[in-house]
Amino acid sequence: MEELEAPRAIREGLADQGDRPDYKVYRSRRPGPFGKGGGLQGLRKRGGTRGDGGRDGEDGRPRRRREISPGRVIRWILLAILGWLILSLVLFIVSAQLEGGSSPQAEEALNGNGNLFSGATILVLGSDERKGASIDETQGGPGRADSIMLVRAQFGGVRKLSIPRDSSAEIPGHGTGKINGAYSLGGAPLMIQTVENFLGNDLEIDHLIEVDFKDFPAFIDAMGGITVNNKTRICAPEFDNFYRGFKLRKGERHLNGRRALGFARVRKNPCAPGENDIDRAARQQEVLNGTRRRLLSPFTFIRLPLVSWRAPKTIKTDLRGPGLMGLAADMATGGSGDTRVLKPSSFGTGDLLYTDSEKASAVNELLGR
Repeated sequence: MEELEAPRAIREGLADQGDRPDYKVYRSRRPGPFGKGGGLQGLRKRGGTRGDGGRDGEDGRPRRRREISPGRVIRWILLAILGWLILSLVLFIVSAQLEGGSSPQAEEALNGNGNLFSGATILVLGSDERKGASIDETQGGPGRADSIMLVRAQFGGVRKLSIPRDSSAEIPGHGTGKINGAYSLGGAPLMIQTVENFLGNDLEIDHLIEVDFKDFPAFIDAMGGITVNNKTRICAPEFDNFYRGFKLRKGERHLNGRRALGFARVRKNPCAPGENDIDRAARQQEVLNGTRRRLLSPFTFIRLPLVSWRAPKTIKTDLRGPGLMGLAADMATGGSGDTRVLKPSSFGTGDLLYTDSEKASAVNELLGR
């Protein structure tokens, strides 16, 4: 600071009052080369603090501290939910692209004209091929279609039709036999052709989903298990890797992945001797319904990235990431869907027989005619 002489007006004013007081006048320092000057403006630009802990703005006015309001909290929560959904979507699409799809022969056998928005018919197959943690690999032999289901999916509506695996059908090039045998004779392509010919009535299959029983339990466990409504008490003898049999009480039961697969695959139930393959198909549809309910539960939202990564690994399909997302949207908006199991008119030698009218009725209901 530089010591200056008091202004003349001040000196003259003080002279009238007597002796001149001993005081000094200082001049503030000029701004430096980087704009950091002295004085009040310099203090403000350097972020001088106020007594209330606030910080002054560029115009010299104190900045108001933004308080946490309910609206801001809601926005943060919505942004976090959006980020979680985007992460899950990316994982789902990446996982779907990494998985192998249906064979070229199977894709050639499909009609492929259906639209998952306006309506498409999907054949869902589960093979009894011996693989996976819950399957007894010592039981060899070619895989057969353990479950056969048609799903009519469109935005806002889903309908399902199960075909018992012991249904008698004409297998092209192989004569008459149980319909599930077509899978072991010619794989998915022959299965598609057999189902279309069996039901008739201009039914065309647009897409194919083959459930991989090896990864199915891991998918169910990723969701934290599913809850099913068991219609009758089950006390099945030993099968697959259930060396002590499979037992389940009647009513709503929560199942992990391994037991959910066992529930869908029970073949004999001495506790309900009157059961047949129709009841078995109904249990498979109950597993599908339980899976849908679990996917839509708030609990699954917490596990959504893991579920999204596991889901495509459970299936082999001609649908890719976007197609599977469209199917998921149909399942979410279509409710549980009308469920129908094709009922036979009579029993042959271990095979289930159907009339043409029963088939026509089932196809018309499936397609919403």
